[in-house]
Amino acid sequence: LMIEYSTVSKIGTRLINEDTIKVLNKNNNFVFTVCDGLGGHKMGDTASRIVADCFESYFKRSENLSENLILEMFDFAQETLLYRKNALHIKNEMCSTAVALTIAGENVYSGYIGDSRLYAFENGVFKDRTRDHSLAQLLFEQGEISESEINRHFDRNKLIRVMGIPWEKPMYTVLPSVKLKNNQAYLLCTDGFWEWLSVEEMQGALQKSDSARKWLSLMTETVERNCGLNPMDNYSAIAVINR
Repeated sequence: LMIEYSTVSKIGTRLINEDTIKVLNKNNNFVFTVCDGLGGHKMGDTASRIVADCFESYFKRSENLSENLILEMFDFAQETLLYRKNALHIKNEMCSTAVALTIAGENVYSGYIGDSRLYAFENGVFKDRTRDHSLAQLLFEQGEISESEINRHFDRNKLIRVMGIPWEKPMYTVLPSVKLKNNQAYLLCTDGFWEWLSVEEMQGALQKSDSARKWLSLMTETVERNCGLNPMDNYSAIAVINR
């Protein structure tokens, strides 16, 4: 099996890019990470970088590439972020979302917190996506708005769970592991990317693409076209295809 990937991270119309993305490869085991620092909470760029760096350092020194790796990476990043906030006497700032995908041996593991998403495709067809930890997602699940309305809803950025807020029990979600097989594709992305892109557009771009680079390039063009002259958040994504 061959894993191929492509990445993009752009500033949009903001003053700084508060997204951080990382691709790590150790002996053909991968960790893909996308983090989005909360702009309303200043120092979002610092927070997203700390989380992504923690995932990297934990993965590099970890011998155990099982489902527990996701749990341990999130726990380690949360502890580090809170420690750094304490040292700086910061209470409300420095928070981040995170979504991570690990390919280790025969298995695919993933976890997330906030509204950075993971979309899964198989044989060119959309399979599933993560459920945001946001007010808009709750409204959809309660039947008050449609799924497509989440993308433009004024509460879509009101997050219920993020890294950097103290918790009594873990607030991130770890998804059931999946066996690695041919023709799987994954998209990890921040809200600045998915809010301008429908699942149909993602799937259509995948079906037209012979590589991860082409798939991501087509999606990024669509994001930029759909956004038009609207103010644009930072937008970042990693496209992963398993041939």
